[in-house]
Amino acid sequence: MLSALDDKLELNRQTNATLEAIAQTIFKEWFVDFKFPGATGEMQESELGMIPKGWTALPIYETAEFINGAAYKETDFTPDNSGLPVIKIAELKYGITSQTRFSKTIKNENSRIDNGDILFSWSGSPDTSIDVFVWAGDAGILNQHIFRVVNGDTDKKYYECYLLKYLKPIFIEIARDKQTTGLGHVTAQDMRRIKIAYPDKKSIGMFAEKIGPIFEKSLNNSLQTATLVRLRDSLLPKLMNGEIEA
Repeated sequence: MLSALDDKLELNRQTNATLEAIAQTIFKEWFVDFKFPGATGEMQESELGMIPKGWTALPIYETAEFINGAAYKETDFTPDNSGLPVIKIAELKYGITSQTRFSKTIKNENSRIDNGDILFSWSGSPDTSIDVFVWAGDAGILNQHIFRVVNGDTDKKYYECYLLKYLKPIFIEIARDKQTTGLGHVTAQDMRRIKIAYPDKKSIGMFAEKIGPIFEKSLNNSLQTATLVRLRDSLLPKLMNGEIEA
C-alpha cells in the first residue's frame, strides 16, 4: 500500500513539474517575447523601451496587493496544536508537519490564507527561501516575511502567479545583494523600483483562459498530494508494528 502511495506522489510531482514548465513557456512567449495571440506588432515607446500598444510600464508592487504576514512569538502558540497552523517558509516547502506550530490568535484578518492563495517568501537564504508558492495546505495564518499576493479578479491572479515565478531569479539576485549573516531580503521598495510591461485587460483574459486549467490542475494535484502524505504518515506506525505490508 505504501509503495502505491509513493508512486502516486511521484506521479503528481512529475505532472506538476510538466505543467509548470508549460505555463512558464507560455508566459515568456506572450509577455516577454510579445508573441501573444492577436499581436499586431504595433508597439509604443515607454521607459522600458518598446512595448505592445496598450500595455503599461508598471512597478511590480502595483500589479497586485502584497500583504505581509503577522509576527508570531512563542506565547502566541497553543500547547495542544489547537487553532490554525502558522505558516512559515518551512510549511511552504514541506506542508503541515509535526514541527508546525498552531495559534488561535488572529493578529490580522488579511494574514489568513487558504488553498489557491499565492504566497511570496521575500526574506531568508536567497537560494533556498526566496520563492513563489501556491498554497495547498487548507486554512492557515501567514507568518511574517511572506507576502500574500491579492488580485482583484481571477484572471489577474493567474497572470500574477507566473509573473512572480518568472521574476524569481531577479528577486534572488536582489536578496543576494542585501545578504547579511546568510539572510537576504526583497523589500516593497525594491518591488516599486522594478518595472515590467503590464499587459492590457484583453491579453490577461486570454492568458487566463489558456493557463487557468493548468493552474487549477496543478493545485488539485497538490491538494491530493497533501492528503496522500497525511495518509502515508498515518500508516507508517502500523507498518513499523507489522500490522500492514509496504
